[in-house]
Amino acid sequence: MSEFYDSLETRDDDERRQAQLQALRTQVAHVKDNTNAYSESLKNIDPDTIIDAESFSALPLTRKSELIELQKTGRPFGGYTANNGPHYSHVFASPGPIYEPGFAVFDFWRFARSLYASGFRPGDLVHNCFSYHFTPAGQMFDNAAQALGCAVIPAGVGQTELQVQTISDLGANAYVGTPSFLKIILEQADTMGADLSSMNKAMVSGEALPPPLRAGFVERGVRVQQCYGTADLGLIAYESNAQEGLIIDEGVYVEIVRPGSGDLVGEGEVGEVVVTNLGSDYPLIRFATGDLSAYLPGISPCGRSNQRIKGWMGRADQTAKVRGMFIHPEQVDKVIKRHPEISRARLVIDWVDQADQITLQCETGGGTESLAEAIAESIRSICKLRGEVEMVAPGSLLNDGKVIDDVRQYE
Repeated sequence: MSEFYDSLETRDDDERRQAQLQALRTQVAHVKDNTNAYSESLKNIDPDTIIDAESFSALPLTRKSELIELQKTGRPFGGYTANNGPHYSHVFASPGPIYEPGFAVFDFWRFARSLYASGFRPGDLVHNCFSYHFTPAGQMFDNAAQALGCAVIPAGVGQTELQVQTISDLGANAYVGTPSFLKIILEQADTMGADLSSMNKAMVSGEALPPPLRAGFVERGVRVQQCYGTADLGLIAYESNAQEGLIIDEGVYVEIVRPGSGDLVGEGEVGEVVVTNLGSDYPLIRFATGDLSAYLPGISPCGRSNQRIKGWMGRADQTAKVRGMFIHPEQVDKVIKRHPEISRARLVIDWVDQADQITLQCETGGGTESLAEAIAESIRSICKLRGEVEMVAPGSLLNDGKVIDDVRQYE
């Protein structure tokens, strides 16, 4: 049996790039004609003008807040489902609330690719500890495991003793769920004196997998890999046995943009993960996840050739309240774009002499006093607050994706 799920995983860069551009053009044409939401927001976009990454990045972002507001108007799923597609079979709910559709199609959310990379194969018995209650995670992995020919125990969360007994009685050899709950199950097995030696592999998601925690699983004979996905988009990226970054799924197009804007960042620079789902039933164009990450250079040692990301590196929503006024990353982006001399910038908020103080640190090739004054005026006009301007050397700001850095400490 092949080490790879399909031939898409090992395409060369040019073949993948051309296929993705064609898929993006097709998807934009599809959503304009077949979804209520995008027929409005993309009505002036000609799909044939999408010829490279930069031209696609000119399209507007789709944000969770838009889904919530459009759903309040009574549109099913905010008008983002395809009018000409199959009728949905499930409705899920996520915090917001946001309602997501599910379809009676094997591997609708595409997690089978991540499970295959983790060694899941036909005949495995998978103990699924993702929730089946309201949120789609349980169904996502259930659906994917069955697509691979695995049997599934729909265990859900809680009832730790029953979880241990079931794994021990049935000899489940694979686990999907959060890493912390796997640790709880294994420790409960120790307390009960139960034999869980059948369990030898796991795909985890939903929270961090620190190296010490992974090492503890390996010591118990459980190989653990992780993946990254969302309720809206399904699988975004996954780990292979090389365990060097997360490989982007073949069913999505991923961009990393500067928080507060839709502008692409350079390789290695931390920014917000923006995803376009290439499926036709619930298509989302340039969906801003709110998560921070960065591209890794080169390809995975495992041979899968798609780009890799570092994984989850924090949240992009850095909105802060200063002197009774909210400051958003979008406002800082507007200030930067007014002054092309600024290559990168970060707004630092501090508590000085019992008062809020904001300072915009600007990377420039050599700032002048007149430039600093002009930037300060832009801060006043856009953010409606007075702020200081500090010129810093190019490359000196931390590469952590922060546009607004709130360092206030109140004594």
